[in-house]
Amino acid sequence: MSDTSQQAVIAGASLLIAAAAHRYLYLRLVRDITVSPRLRRAGRATAAALTVLVPSGVLAAEYADPTRIGWLARPVFAWVACAAYLLMALAVLEIPRRLAVRSLARRANAGSGTSPGVDRSKATGTGTDTDTDTGPGTGTGRPTAETPGRDSVADGPWVVDRRLVLARSVALLATTTAVATTGYGFHRGLGPPDVKTVRIGLRRLHPSLTGMRITMACDLHLGPFFGRGHTSRIVRMINDTSPDLVAIVGDLSDGEAEDLGPHAEPLARLSSAHGTYFVTGNHDYRHDADAWIGTLAGFRVTTLRNTRTLIKHRGGAIDLAGVTDVEGEREHDGPDYHRALADRDRSRPVVLLAHQPVQVHQAARHGVDLQLSGHTHGGGFFPGNLLVPLSQPVTAGLATIDGTQLYVSRGAGASVPPIRVGAPPDITVVELHAL
Repeated sequence: MSDTSQQAVIAGASLLIAAAAHRYLYLRLVRDITVSPRLRRAGRATAAALTVLVPSGVLAAEYADPTRIGWLARPVFAWVACAAYLLMALAVLEIPRRLAVRSLARRANAGSGTSPGVDRSKATGTGTDTDTDTGPGTGTGRPTAETPGRDSVADGPWVVDRRLVLARSVALLATTTAVATTGYGFHRGLGPPDVKTVRIGLRRLHPSLTGMRITMACDLHLGPFFGRGHTSRIVRMINDTSPDLVAIVGDLSDGEAEDLGPHAEPLARLSSAHGTYFVTGNHDYRHDADAWIGTLAGFRVTTLRNTRTLIKHRGGAIDLAGVTDVEGEREHDGPDYHRALADRDRSRPVVLLAHQPVQVHQAARHGVDLQLSGHTHGGGFFPGNLLVPLSQPVTAGLATIDGTQLYVSRGAGASVPPIRVGAPPDITVVELHAL
């Protein structure tokens, strides 16, 4: 299948998913809580508009100039995040909602003497599963001349009122939860990252290098949400850590260097004893990695493209190596561990920069002492933290895999939607210690 065909299939599937999601949200947040024909028509129109708008915004974020689509991307992805939490909240509440509806029906049957085997919607003219301008429990949402009183049958106002209260309570709880969570997520995701210090011991590290500081930042994701101000803030925070070396471990941007290069320019002001080094991430290959590598060279940022460099510090030395991201294989620029790590002096430790944690398995086969990675965003937001382990060995933090230490940062930015819930962004100071 060609790339164009794949993109068409993805676009079609996205439209179907958006339609199904917005249909469900309309049912639970509009149809179930109001009998007003006008409000229901407005709800259906809004759901239809969002069904088209969301895929359009996603495609624009992928292919358009990020500096010119903020007006579209910001509201679209704010809604995408909120809708995701609405769906999760409603899904959690769906079972208790159904149980409560059945309980109301049983109580109504007991009070009216209706046989449980009789279809009450036919016997009384009620129903809740049709998308018409009717109330959640009756054909009109109010008693009629044919509607018996509260004390006699199930479609009276007593049952209708309680079903309406139930539906509105579920909608209110889900909406409050989603809005509050999304608001917090955007506040945390767009705010300054935490600065963490992690002490890591290396067996072959010269004692004079104890205390050497590598400040790493990854996943800046320059684009419609993160621009020059974001980069400047990251640079100030990194410089405040007084690093001996700076590592930018992939996913610098979500756009072309031609458009976003000026937003990356503050990287030229990074200050450290041994300079700034970069390796590519999967997002970098979506937007001409070669152009970005050339742009970064103009900002005094050295790209380790399946290569290594010797870092001499206070009488000792380490090898700093870097490999390209696995996504580079599509561009004939995949990771080459042999080229980056072969024929080195085994008496000194090697630190490898590799964007994805899963690359640690190859790193271990080549005797890497420490791999620094990003990519996962620490899961970003629930349920991302549950999905990351399906493809990566570590979600965040320090671990040892096949004898190689692996540290995974949550990243300093975020891809779209840029929210963080339970996985705050970070800049990490890796402090090396001799064992």
